Amino acid sequence: MHKFKILKDINIKNKRVLLRVNFDLPIDENEKIGDTFRLKESLPTINYLIKQNCKVILISHLGRPAVKKLSLKPVAKILSKFLKKEVLFAGDPKKMRFGDVLLLENIRFDKREEGNDPEFAIELAKLGNIYINDAFAVSHREHASIVGVPRYLLSAAGFLLEKETEELNKILRNPKRPLVAIIGGAKMETKIKVINKFLKIADKVLIGGALANTIFASQGISMGGSVIDKNSFNEIKKMNLKNPKLFLPIDLGIWDGKNAVYRDVGPLQWFEKALDIGPKTIHLFCDVVMNSKMVVWNGPLGMTTQKPFDKGTAELIEAIDKSKAYAVVGGGDTIGFINEIHKEKVFDWMSTGGGAMLDYLANGTLPGIEALKH
Repeated sequence: MHKFKILKDINIKNKRVLLRVNFDLPIDENEKIGDTFRLKESLPTINYLIKQNCKVILISHLGRPAVKKLSLKPVAKILSKFLKKEVLFAGDPKKMRFGDVLLLENIRFDKREEGNDPEFAIELAKLGNIYINDAFAVSHREHASIVGVPRYLLSAAGFLLEKETEELNKILRNPKRPLVAIIGGAKMETKIKVINKFLKIADKVLIGGALANTIFASQGISMGGSVIDKNSFNEIKKMNLKNPKLFLPIDLGIWDGKNAVYRDVGPLQWFEKALDIGPKTIHLFCDVVMNSKMVVWNGPLGMTTQKPFDKGTAELIEAIDKSKAYAVVGGGDTIGFINEIHKEKVFDWMSTGGGAMLDYLANGTLPGIEALKH
């Protein structure tokens, strides 16, 4: 049972629907869009609204725009191809016909969005009769289009937001055991809370990537030019690093300026630039995963954009595939790599959220979800 309304709970036929989506896609200087994963995940909700003869008004952001270069116009073009119908862009919602789809310009061009300005939320709410949130990946943000608009309109979750919460609730409420959490990436400050949560609810927690570098640096190990998060040292000192559930790398893949080399982790060791977990750690982590029944993963274990430092992440994916564990993954870098090596079918659920997934797992809800309960 959901504690919030879902799309099929409400009558949306022939309505003007404000649909908050997450079309924050990678776009290069030539306006070429890279990974369209997040856009594709929103298509079921958009198509359902079209079939219900709605006027569909899409709200999204793109990056953190300081300039007008981050326009959503290229996204409107590629969305038209996926929907096989013209998507109007930045036009007047009053001129829409039923069945039309209109994508508004990047919502973050207006500073009132991130400031959660009530007047801005009201302006947006006046564009529609109903509000649908299908943007799980930004539902941890207290922005006007996420938490402000639902105060003024009948609101519900779209199919994607509904599915995201269902999948993550399986981990929180009824996990298959052994449950293994794999946590990598760079920013320790955004992940400490979820690491501590999994040390309570999971059977094993595997840490890699720059998170491991930061833990080692906080213990006085010389990490050279490795990516570390010094601001998290105090929080790390509060953690029980001797918890038997916690697995840290026992060796690391290093770039010494000329070659990729591998060295064991030790107090007297020097790491010029740690970019991956080492072969001994890969073997250890894969063994843990092979004996799991459920895996949740957020963040790569190494620099997946630079060979051979993608090896740790790639081999863990293969281990999950062989294990047949129920596997859930999130985080833009990790999913981007999975799509790149065509291993999408390994995972039972690929979350569109990175930070949002972590916050949901740590807290069991998000501000955007709470806003739907009003």
